[in-house]
Amino acid sequence: MCGRFVIDYSWAEIHAAMDIIPTTAVGRNDPARYNVAPTQDIGFLCEREGERVVQDGRWWLVPFWAKEIPKYPMFNARSETAPEKSSFRESFKSKRCLIPASGYYEWTKADDGGKDPHFIHLPDKEPFMFAGLWAHNTNLNITSCTILTAGAHPQIAELHQRMPIILGELNWQNWLHGDTLDADAKALLNDNRGGELLSYR
Repeated sequence: MCGRFVIDYSWAEIHAAMDIIPTTAVGRNDPARYNVAPTQDIGFLCEREGERVVQDGRWWLVPFWAKEIPKYPMFNARSETAPEKSSFRESFKSKRCLIPASGYYEWTKADDGGKDPHFIHLPDKEPFMFAGLWAHNTNLNITSCTILTAGAHPQIAELHQRMPIILGELNWQNWLHGDTLDADAKALLNDNRGGELLSYR
């Protein structure tokens, strides 16, 4: 899963590293964030009316049909079941997004009974994109998003049995595109960079 993540690059730096980011986002003056938590607002990349935009939204998906903010965890969605689950089905069809990050945290049980945090990242801590879903709920006037997860790659499975999907660059465009069919979109999620991840306590 992914319950905390880091984004320590400016949008100008993300734009320089990832040409899929629209130039309109370069001037965003968001500070570096080292402990982004569920329910906080984050910036994510999506398509609206055929144009790529950076949208702000709550990291805890609120389905378009919800009458209140869900109390059960909605900051992650299992990629294996998201296309069929009522909470995520419509978003998977046409509201897919990319969430920039530079790492995330998992915790393991410490010898003293507490918990040890582990920082998980790509080599050189390069910025990357989580595969996600987003929604807009007009009843509550809330835009929100969630991060898709899959079974953990063997090299980090000792930290947690699930991991966020870090989508490969070649599939960013098709993932965002609203005309990409469900089955094709689900297949894109196999391009997960989990095998490249490194971690330290």
